[in-house]
Amino acid sequence: MLNIDALMNCFGNSACLVTQSATGLIIGMLLFLVASGVTLIFGVLHVVNFAHGAFYMIGAYAAYSAYGVTGNYYLSVLAGAVAAAIVGVLFERLAISRVYKENLLMQLLVCYAFVLICDDAVKIIWGAEYLAMGIPSEFRVPPLRIAGGVVPPFYLFLAGSALAVAILSVILIRYSRFGKIVRAAAENATMVSVLGIRVPLYFAALFGLGCALAGMAGALAAPVRSLTPGMGLSILIESFIVTVIGGMGSIPGALLAAILLGFTRSFGSVGFPLFVDGAMFLMMVVILVFRPQGLLGERMVR
Repeated sequence: MLNIDALMNCFGNSACLVTQSATGLIIGMLLFLVASGVTLIFGVLHVVNFAHGAFYMIGAYAAYSAYGVTGNYYLSVLAGAVAAAIVGVLFERLAISRVYKENLLMQLLVCYAFVLICDDAVKIIWGAEYLAMGIPSEFRVPPLRIAGGVVPPFYLFLAGSALAVAILSVILIRYSRFGKIVRAAAENATMVSVLGIRVPLYFAALFGLGCALAGMAGALAAPVRSLTPGMGLSILIESFIVTVIGGMGSIPGALLAAILLGFTRSFGSVGFPLFVDGAMFLMMVVILVFRPQGLLGERMVR
């Protein structure tokens, strides 16, 4: 189960170190894109969106279809994000907005029902078989070689895109007028609405933004992941681990935790391949015991 020699040899070999680090960075960045949406929605609306993985799946399939029509990967990524945002806004207005004040179990049931509906809808529209987009033509170029390791240019694009999203998300929520309004509305919606601000519209926009991030992650991952109904379940679980470790509501914390888990999964596949998932959950348990608010989260005051 534990192969210390293989892990140490990897750390001592520059080619293995670079290759595994690049893989871990990409895994972490994709996790961050999904987890940032969960964090964004919970941090402002205090809603745990258990259906978030479905929007990752919607983004992937929408990007697959858009790429087949346009042949342009950048447009397909945009299509995946927009499709997830539109479905997210509809879901928020028609379902989630009705259970904002309800207990967690009610929110869970609504989200679980939505996940099942989305999985069956994908089977009807795209079929139940596995689909693959393939690496876009823009990135079919020789890989970069760094210290003997191999780094595909597509990986650099994914990492840069996720980092840009992290920066823009923090700026939007902390410093923009939109971010200030939704944070104020989350604290006292009645007072904000008295000022003439349409609070439901801002809540729907924020929820749609969070879903768009998941859809973008699905679209970005489509060239390197197989598309199948239910594909959002595993990344949903991992995104919640990221959210808990980083701190509920903290986007920088989600970025830090996602990179940490990405490296754990990448190097874990070398040193402890049978305990990679266990190591991730173990990290979450340790954080919950010794720092319940997460690495960069704020302690809740009762």
